[in-house]
Amino acid sequence: MAKIKSFKGVRPTQDLITQVASPPYDVLNSNEARIMVKSKPYSFLHVVKPEVDLPENIDHYDEAVYQKGRENLYKMIQENILIQDSEPCYYLYQLKMGNINQVGLVACASIEDYEKDIIKKHEHTRADKEADRIKHVDTLNANTGPVFLTYKAVDEMNKLVSDIMKDQPIYDFTAEDEIQHTFWKIGDQAIIKLIDHIFEKIDYLYVADGHHRSASGTKVGQRRRAENPTHTGEEEYNYFLAVIFPHDQLYIMDYNRVVKDLNGLSNDKFIEMVKEKFIIEKPDPKEPYKPSELHTFGMYFMGKWFKLTAIKNTFPQNDPVKSLDVSILQENLLKPILGIGDPRTDDRIDFVGGIRGLEELSKRVDAGEAVAFSLFPTSIEQLMAIADAGEVMPPKSTWFEPKLRSGVIVHLLD
Repeated sequence: MAKIKSFKGVRPTQDLITQVASPPYDVLNSNEARIMVKSKPYSFLHVVKPEVDLPENIDHYDEAVYQKGRENLYKMIQENILIQDSEPCYYLYQLKMGNINQVGLVACASIEDYEKDIIKKHEHTRADKEADRIKHVDTLNANTGPVFLTYKAVDEMNKLVSDIMKDQPIYDFTAEDEIQHTFWKIGDQAIIKLIDHIFEKIDYLYVADGHHRSASGTKVGQRRRAENPTHTGEEEYNYFLAVIFPHDQLYIMDYNRVVKDLNGLSNDKFIEMVKEKFIIEKPDPKEPYKPSELHTFGMYFMGKWFKLTAIKNTFPQNDPVKSLDVSILQENLLKPILGIGDPRTDDRIDFVGGIRGLEELSKRVDAGEAVAFSLFPTSIEQLMAIADAGEVMPPKSTWFEPKLRSGVIVHLLD
């Protein structure tokens, strides 16, 4: 069963929510963040990307960066820009992006569940990114960004959520990217107990997005557990902040690839090698090709769009990982032809989330990069099947939209 917990959330006052709520730390670089905070002194970017308040040449992993984040967080609390609820609560967080509407439960997830694989993962973490998040959580003594979890939808929870949403939200705003964010506080003890009871019957939670945040929250908790001779298991450090969505509401977009060069191949030789495992067609060379089914790919090359279809028997169709389109592209093209052995570390490849559109792919190739590929999105069912099998997806397999805002809710570790 999944163990979750209500908590005393730290959050903006109602009149300051639009000034505080910010994009998450990992969707924009430091230069973009510096520009964004110029007119926003209360932006939560001052907490999650605190290098914006330090000299531009500072190492982002310098101790001063983490200390500045701590200083900024507690200054916002001291100045009542952020307030803490007096009693443990759950919260609901609704995001609307066009026709996409998803509502998640804001709660604390258990590091013990993470350790026991009741919270299932589908990606490896990178040591450098994990170390950064551990340092950030430990120094600030807080989870400042929620982990995006999912579970197999439960009718009883769906009905309860619908009933709660009839109440007045505490926040309701539309961000600059046109995504609407609505937030409810759940303080009624009877409802809190009912939510606890529902989740006791849920076997597993799945990390949809936030593997580094969940891993770092767990490792900080493990360290504090080992250092605390009076540890009980109920301390706040035994939990990390999460927003938990039913699986059938989630929207996964394509996660596309751009490669800088052809690995020394001529244009003709490259095409010849691609034809060994893909059927190449030209549906409309001038129109971006967006794959509409599994095992098809778009390729922008030499100013034209092509459709690639993986030839049957060139990949193991019954393997949940190797039959993923990201795996097929990696194992049948990127690695053997373009020499991209480890896409996590090779600086010749870059990844472009589908939210930026296929035009971004053609723009980059027209500007000098060699070739780009558009993919059919991985499904949430594929993700859960791989996690259930104890397998790991290739890097950059999923791009979730819409993104949760940072600063809407914070979980303190004591």
